[in-house]
Amino acid sequence: MMKDIFQGNLVSLVAEDPQVVANAYAQWNRNAEFKRLLDADPAILWSVKKIKEWLEKEMEDEGTKFFTFQIRELQGGKMIGFCGIGDLEWNHGDAWVGIGIGEPEYWSKGYGTEAMQLTLRFAFQELNLHRITLGVFDYNPRAIRSYEKAGFTVEGRLRGEISRQGMRHDILLMGILRSEWEMA
Repeated sequence: MMKDIFQGNLVSLVAEDPQVVANAYAQWNRNAEFKRLLDADPAILWSVKKIKEWLEKEMEDEGTKFFTFQIRELQGGKMIGFCGIGDLEWNHGDAWVGIGIGEPEYWSKGYGTEAMQLTLRFAFQELNLHRITLGVFDYNPRAIRSYEKAGFTVEGRLRGEISRQGMRHDILLMGILRSEWEMA
């Protein structure tokens, strides 16, 4: 029997209305810890309206180069985060992946790991990709452990790549090949 590619035991990956996503993103972006773990960009607060406009533009431009999903926990259906596959190079079977769990009460409980596993299932089974890459900050050991549980291995390090509160930090490059994922 075939597995549901968008649903696990803890979470499901879903498409959402931009207004629903914008409301959640605006709330999550107020959490400085979440913003510092998510990306290297300066923490900028955007209004719900501006986020919705950005999302709608991104959805128009996505085409076949980017796939994005919202993460909902199965028990109560709450939207807790997002994940996406982007920068696809179809001729090489290569892409980058990103994930964010915006609801802190769902951190360190397996929700992000399962969402990543579902994203990898989609990438390798539906998109027929060969390789997935991600970047993670060295000060985020929780995410590094989660990615390792999903099958990623550290492949490189960009030393002193980002600055946070006057300190330099590395970005770890992690990857997984389809053959490694199939054996897990």
